[in-house]
This record gives sequence, C-alpha cells and structure tokens, in this order.
Amino acid sequence: MVVSGLPRSGTSMAMRMLAAGGLPLVTDGERAADGSNPHGYFELEQVKTLDKRGPTEWLARARGRGVKIISFLLTYLPEDYDYQVIFMHRHLDEVLASQNAMLDARGEARGAEDARTRTLYAAHLQQVARFMAMRACFSVCEVHYHDVVADPAHEAARINAFLGGHLDEARMVEAVDAALYRNRVPAP
Repeated sequence: MVVSGLPRSGTSMAMRMLAAGGLPLVTDGERAADGSNPHGYFELEQVKTLDKRGPTEWLARARGRGVKIISFLLTYLPEDYDYQVIFMHRHLDEVLASQNAMLDARGEARGAEDARTRTLYAAHLQQVARFMAMRACFSVCEVHYHDVVADPAHEAARINAFLGGHLDEARMVEAVDAALYRNRVPAP
C-alpha cells in the first residue's frame, strides 16, 4: 500500500490516518517531526534510492503495510508487485505556499519561481496519472486534501473501502488535524 502525491499535498496526514486506523506502516523515523509536520513525516529513507536504482528488497517486506513514496519516485517502482496507491491531491497554490513556508522556516532557499513550479507540477501530475493508468500493477484511490479536512468521515470511509474495509474509520477521522490546514487558497 503506497501513499503518494506531491510534497506538501497531505501524504503525511494520510499516513497518520492509516496508522490510526490500524494499518502497519513502513517508516524509519529518520526525519523528525517539526513545525511543518508536527505529527511526523512517516518516511522511509530507502524510498529515496528508487531513482538511483537502489535495492528494492524492502518492498517485499512492505507487503500489507503502508509506505510513503512521493509522486516523483512512483515511476521507479518495479512492476513485479501490485500497488494500491492513495494518491493525494492539493491545490497547487496551496502546495507552493506550504513548501515556501517550510523552506522559509528552515532558512533554505526557495526553488524556481512559483508560476514555473506550478506549471512543472501540473505537467508532472498528468504524466504520473498516465503512467499509473497504463500499468496493471497500480490501482489508485484519488484523495483531495481539502476533502479530507472538510469531511474526514467520508474520506476515511472511501480510503477504507479501497483498502478492503478493515481499518478503524473513527480513529482515522480523529487523526485528521484541521488546524494544520494553514496554507489555504482563498475561496472564489
């Protein structure tokens, strides 16, 4: 089971929901919680070697457990396994605002200007969607960050149904921290 999406799209929130619901996770605790993700990042360092053709035997040990893999690394997954993917979406302006706030808090330089990054991210998301749609090893549940915060019970039920219906939905709902929705796009 994979949780994916762009950085700052709600992947850590989704991982927290799954853990609360009773799904075992594959994480290593290397990246500590901070002001940008006070509940933790739920990452596994080995994932970051996928694009370097690093060892993938950890995938066999991850069967039946949740692992977070950002969208940029999905195309490097070997097709020897089947992947249930919870793919997190978030308004790109919110993703950029959240990334900028995180970089500012760390005192790190921002990347390309927001307009260029937004264009690159939009193209990337289309490419990843096409990639997964063309491979039988991927089944995908599209989840929108805003929808989780607005109606966590509905989204927890959708995620649980996608994963087979064995998770504790009430606990998943409790794991959603709406106070962390700090970078909102103003309503039209």
